[in-house]
Amino acid sequence: MHSPSPLPLVDLPVRRLTRGDLVACADLSEDRGWPRDEHRWGLLLSAGTGYGIAEPDGKGLVAACVVTSYGPRLATVGMLLVAARHARQGIARRLMRHVMEETGSTPLALYATPEGQRLYEELGFAQVGRTERVLGRFRAEDGPAAVTTRPAAADDLQAMVRLDLPVFGTDRTHLIARLPAFSDRLRVAEENGELTGYAALWPSGDAHVVGPLIARDTATAKALVTALAATTDRPLRADIDARHEELLGWLVERGLEPGSRTTVMTYGVADLPGDATRRFAPLTIATG
Repeated sequence: MHSPSPLPLVDLPVRRLTRGDLVACADLSEDRGWPRDEHRWGLLLSAGTGYGIAEPDGKGLVAACVVTSYGPRLATVGMLLVAARHARQGIARRLMRHVMEETGSTPLALYATPEGQRLYEELGFAQVGRTERVLGRFRAEDGPAAVTTRPAAADDLQAMVRLDLPVFGTDRTHLIARLPAFSDRLRVAEENGELTGYAALWPSGDAHVVGPLIARDTATAKALVTALAATTDRPLRADIDARHEELLGWLVERGLEPGSRTTVMTYGVADLPGDATRRFAPLTIATG
């Protein structure tokens, strides 16, 4: 008797991922030339919902992505990866269609690489903005900071959530509450006892990433970056909303170099909620 023909990869079932898939997800990142970032995958798989397609032999993943939900007003899609050996077979489209069915009427947002943008456009996503990645050794300016910052304390979390809500536009307490454990440094800016910004520093490969970066104004954002940079000897990386040209120019002056760009895209909503003037950088482009 003939054994049944194996299913084409594009027809393989999509399943939920768990923290038990963390190493397989990191393997997929490495396969595509990204840092393994097991630390970040741990956050994504605990704070969000992972979806994946397993290899027919059960060893590893053909593809994966993560959806981070912020209630009925928004969910973000990130880390959509297909193993290089299975590229260009319609698998990314299959996984995205599954995600869009699972999320139903909830508006979606994502940060598209140049390679992925066409697929998202074909699925109905529209461009609403872009980010610019900067990376390098940060050189501090001479002189005292114009804005007061300090390490975040446990009792700052509620104030951070209150500050974040109108800026991000929907409640992300479930992510902010994870920042003290996820980040190597967490810092707040304040004036007269009131929080005016906050930022985290977390490890990725041989770099430290600044994100999220939420600040009342550019001067506050600069002070937070400067304070965080002083705590590490690693290269600094950040994905800055391209509308914040002054901050981007300053970061380049301070030694960081422009890198890759991503296109911010939405589906089912005309733009990201919240206040873009105070939203300088996402936690990670996978979560928004």
